[in-house]
Amino acid sequence: MSILKIARLGHPILQKRTSIVKKIPHPSIKKLIKDMTETMLDAKGIGLAAPQVHVSKKIIIFRVPEEAVKNKNSTIEITALINPKITKISKATEDQWEGCLSIPGMTGLVKRSSKITYKGHDMNGNLIKKEAEGLHARIVQHEVDHLMGILYIHRLVDSRAFGFVNEIEDYWKNEKERK
Repeated sequence: MSILKIARLGHPILQKRTSIVKKIPHPSIKKLIKDMTETMLDAKGIGLAAPQVHVSKKIIIFRVPEEAVKNKNSTIEITALINPKITKISKATEDQWEGCLSIPGMTGLVKRSSKITYKGHDMNGNLIKKEAEGLHARIVQHEVDHLMGILYIHRLVDSRAFGFVNEIEDYWKNEKERK
């Protein structure tokens, strides 16, 4: 396995729509997913899309830390999703802070659907269909956006709600404490 180079804000691959993966399972797709997993873990991320590692294919990987807490399990499963599709199943939305491995050190306030279903295939070609809410839904939506050339900064609630993590945390924490 290899740690791959992560494309950063400004690289054109992050602005392109990706192509469908036609051959599942395939050894090159399995290797890519394993390399993406190693890359995501090395970067201490919770999600990664193929365009972020300079591959213009519809592949995402993610982990949901809250699942380990709910299941009282010390392991966090990593899901690979090939050719994913999302359906919003609630009109409810949530505004939450997001970051991205392609925009290191920055954060922004983003509105996302609270509850979704998603489907796609795993690296062995098996169909995955799940319902997700909260952080799980947010991660999947964020990563699928990458496949359409959309970064979270394109979905900011307010252009002022974007900046360096430490500045935003200091500003928002101090602002809340003053009130």
